[in-house]
Amino acid sequence: MASARLEREGQVGVLVIDDPPLNLFGRQMVTDVVAALEQAEGAGLRALLVRAEGELFTGGADVNVFHGLSEEEARGFIAGLLEITHRLEALPFPTLASVHGLCLTAGLELALGCDLLWASESAQFGLVEAVVGLTPLMGGTQRMAERAGPARAREFVMSGGLYGAAELERWNVVNRLLPESELAQKSMRFAQRLAAGPTVAHQATKRIVRAFLEHGVRGADERTADIGAPLFETADLQGAVESFLEQGPGKASFEGR
Repeated sequence: MASARLEREGQVGVLVIDDPPLNLFGRQMVTDVVAALEQAEGAGLRALLVRAEGELFTGGADVNVFHGLSEEEARGFIAGLLEITHRLEALPFPTLASVHGLCLTAGLELALGCDLLWASESAQFGLVEAVVGLTPLMGGTQRMAERAGPARAREFVMSGGLYGAAELERWNVVNRLLPESELAQKSMRFAQRLAAGPTVAHQATKRIVRAFLEHGVRGADERTADIGAPLFETADLQGAVESFLEQGPGKASFEGR
């Protein structure tokens, strides 16, 4: 059985991490996550929810993978890890990580690759690669810096410590905290809401945010017309404008085209 799989609930894809008891990221997990993301790319989805089975999201990387690895072999392994992050970020629809329990190293890096990160109030997070003399290899450091700032990212990674969900919410890493008993249901409900929305416009939002991160505010301004103008010819915008004028706000339905 695959250690990660893609399920579907309507227009929402669900990337499920399921390799008990610790959901460790080893070579098979990397292969299975890439395969699930490949499925998601061609499945006509309009949102993706990332979650895990069991008592924790993940205990992190399988350290056995690192044993005896040469520099050249490590380069190939790192490229495979970053492929996951880049595929996830490139999906043309909203992505939401729903994290409970312990979430370490590669699993946290997977969650940081999502557009949004929700967590249970009791969740704990860490990029603890320093314990084996490593630094995060799947893009976690730079994505922590993107959300929380460089000083926080350095502290988070260099300390090798565990941080609670409430603290990471204050750092702007976690978007929303929920009781663990409500996390799964409310995460899915929000993913369904995103999928039912103007997903072509959501893709444009993702592109504008990316333009800001890569090129700054003025750089994003320069690209906004190219990103936003095509929306005016989409069926979603045209139908929603007509609905607004005839029935008022909030009555439109969207098909993602």
